[in-house]
Amino acid sequence: MNRHSPPDAARWTELDVPRDHPAPDPIRVRAQRLPPRHYFPLHRHDWHQLAYAVSGVVTVSVANRRYVISPEQAAWVPAGTLHGTGTRLGAGFHSLYIANNPALALASEHMVFAVPPLLRALIVEADALETDDADAAYRQQVHNLILAQLRRARPLTAALPWPESPALTRLCEALDAQPDDPLPMARWSRRLGMSERTLARRFRDETGMTLRAWRRRLRLFRGIELLETGMSVTDIAFELGYASTSAFIYMFRMETGHSPDVYRRRADAA
Repeated sequence: MNRHSPPDAARWTELDVPRDHPAPDPIRVRAQRLPPRHYFPLHRHDWHQLAYAVSGVVTVSVANRRYVISPEQAAWVPAGTLHGTGTRLGAGFHSLYIANNPALALASEHMVFAVPPLLRALIVEADALETDDADAAYRQQVHNLILAQLRRARPLTAALPWPESPALTRLCEALDAQPDDPLPMARWSRRLGMSERTLARRFRDETGMTLRAWRRRLRLFRGIELLETGMSVTDIAFELGYASTSAFIYMFRMETGHSPDVYRRRADAA
């Protein structure tokens, strides 16, 4: 294990990295249901990859950073980049393998970006067309539309970036394992042997977020995972350490623009 493996990785199950997948020309799709606490270890390949979950939440380690993304986001992994993926509660995971062809004019740097409904639908459709009897001309049209969508992709900050230093990684792993952790920053700074001001500065430098905002977004993503298991909004709120259901709903609406119930209905419809 290393610090880019999943948190508490000893209790996770390592999956075999696919080795026999045909090279994309220009796109191949590999879809599978990842069981809870399963992950692909760090690896690299000769083509680009779009890591995306149509359901659930996944953690993507790429280029020495770790991100948590929901079904509204995807991670772009350029060819030759070391990366791995895992899920705490299970996910419907789709990998789009895309030829490393300069003529495609795709991004050469890793990023996390928003997945609009059209791109989501195209990814699902491309997976359905991974059959020998699929209409080749129609499949090419779908692939071309996906490539056009990817050329429009822009990095976003709505993912959950992880720090790089061992001390802050240890902090985030503890919070990830217990998102309802009640300890304030002052207690954590003492545990980590640094001042509260130093902790705040280093955390922002390494993640681009305050620790408070990071914890809020961690709870958001865990809430999305739990919504997909069918857990009630009230139970999720208390599971995540909120004093009331309304406090959780307020946070969820501020982060996503929707209440948890509306989010769940939209996800079910999709």
